[in-house]
Amino acid sequence: MSQQTARRGGAAWALVITSVAGFMAALDNLVVTTALPSIREDLGGALDDLEWTVSAYTLTFAVLLMSGAALGDRFGRRRLFLAGLVVFTGASAAAAMAPGIGSLIAARAVQGVGAAVLMPLTLTLLTAAVPAARRGMAYGIWGAVNGLAVASGPLIGGSLTEHISWHWIFWLNVPLGMALLPLARLRLAESYGTGARLDLPGTLLASGGLFGIVYGLVRGPADGWTGPLVLTALFAGGALLVGFVLYSTRAAAPMLPMRLFRSRAFSGINAASLLMFVGMFGSIFLLSQYMQGVLGYSPTEAGLRMLPWTGMPMLVAPVAGILSDRVGGRPVVATGLFLQAVGLGYMASVVSADVSYTAQLPALVISGIGMALYFAPAANLVMSSVRPQEQGIASGANNALREVGGALGIAVMSSIFAAQGGYASAQNFVDGLRPALVTGSAVVAVAGLAALLVPGRRHTPSPEPATGQEAAPAAEALSA
Repeated sequence: MSQQTARRGGAAWALVITSVAGFMAALDNLVVTTALPSIREDLGGALDDLEWTVSAYTLTFAVLLMSGAALGDRFGRRRLFLAGLVVFTGASAAAAMAPGIGSLIAARAVQGVGAAVLMPLTLTLLTAAVPAARRGMAYGIWGAVNGLAVASGPLIGGSLTEHISWHWIFWLNVPLGMALLPLARLRLAESYGTGARLDLPGTLLASGGLFGIVYGLVRGPADGWTGPLVLTALFAGGALLVGFVLYSTRAAAPMLPMRLFRSRAFSGINAASLLMFVGMFGSIFLLSQYMQGVLGYSPTEAGLRMLPWTGMPMLVAPVAGILSDRVGGRPVVATGLFLQAVGLGYMASVVSADVSYTAQLPALVISGIGMALYFAPAANLVMSSVRPQEQGIASGANNALREVGGALGIAVMSSIFAAQGGYASAQNFVDGLRPALVTGSAVVAVAGLAALLVPGRRHTPSPEPATGQEAAPAAEALSA
C-alpha cells in the first residue's frame, strides 16, 4: 500500500467510521432486553426462546472475535471489516423483518458473526490511521462511543419499542451500515498482520472452547448450574481452551501466541478488562430492571435517569485519553476502575423499594466517571502492549475476553440475585439486587488491582526479531 493511500485514509475519517461501527456492534449486546415483552406479544415463543434472542448474539459474537481478527490480519483488515459490516447490516434487516421467533433468533446469531468480524478490526484500523502521539485522544473518543453503546442499550431499545416499534431496534442499523460501507471503502487504508497462514487448528480449538464456556454461562441461570447440558458445555469448553493453550505454546505460527501473556502489560490489561465487564454488564442488566420493575419508571424514563452513568463517557473519556498520553494509561485505568467499584458499592448501600433519585445520583455519577476513565486508556494499553503486526489478534483477544466477562457477569450476578431475592415483590427484588451489586463492586475493585500490574508510562513490547514471513507485512503495518 502506498503512502498516498494511507494519507488519503485520514485519521478523522477512520475515527468516525470505526466509532460508529463499534457503536452498532456494542449496542446490540443489550438493546433487546427491554423489548422482550413486545417481541413475545408479536411473535410468541416461550421464555427460553426470548432469552435466546439475547444469547444468540452474545454467543456468536464472543466465540468468533479472535477468528475475525485473525482473518483480518491474514486477508486484509479493511476487506474483512467491509465483509463483517455487510453481514451485520443484512442480518439486522432480516431481524427486523423476522416472521417468527425462530427466524429472529437465527438473524441475531448471524448479526453476532458480522459483529465478531468488524468489532476487533475497528481498533486495528484506527491504530493504523492515527499517529502514535494522538492515539490517546482517538482511543478516548472510540472508547466513549463504545461505552455509551453498551450502557445505553436498554434505553435505546426501550425508547424505540415504547414510542415506535421493537422492529426499529434492528432497522436502526441498516441506514448506518449502508452509509458506512462506501465511506469505509473509500476512506480506510488497508493493513495486514503477520501474513502467516491461517491457524486452522487453533481457530477450531479457540472457537469451540469459547462456545462451550459462553453457552454454559448463558444457560446456567435458566437451566441450573448442575444441569447436564450446562456442565457438559462448561467442562468441554474448558478442556478445549486448555488444549488451545497447549497447542499454541508449540505451534510455529499460532493464532494467539502464548508468549504475549508473558508481558505484564498484556496480561494485566486483559485481566482488568475481563473483570471490569463482569461487574459492569451484570450491574447494568439488573439496574435497568430495578428502575422499571421496582421504581416504576418507563423504559425511556429509566434510561434518562441512568444518563449520569451511561452518558458520562461522552464527556470524560476523550479527556481520559489525553491524560493517558501525558501520564500513562495505568494510573488512569486503575483510578477509573476503583471509582466504578466505589459507585457500585454506593448504589448497593442506597437501593430500596422507594429510594429517591437524588439518593442514587452520586453513585451514578461516580460510576460514570469511573467507566469513562477506563475505556480509552485501556484500548491504548492493549494496542501498545504488542508489536504492530500483532495488534489485530491482541484486539480480538481483548474483545473476546470482554464478551466472556459480560456473559459471566450477567450469569453470576443473576444467580446471586435469584438466590437472595427475586421478582415476587419490590422488596424481594431489592434483597437480591443488593448482594449482586456488592459482588459487582468487589470484582471491579479486583480489576483495578489487575490494572496496577501493568508497567508504567510508555511501556513498549520487547522487540523480537521478525521472521522472513513477518518482515514485509510488519513494515506495511508500520507504514499504514
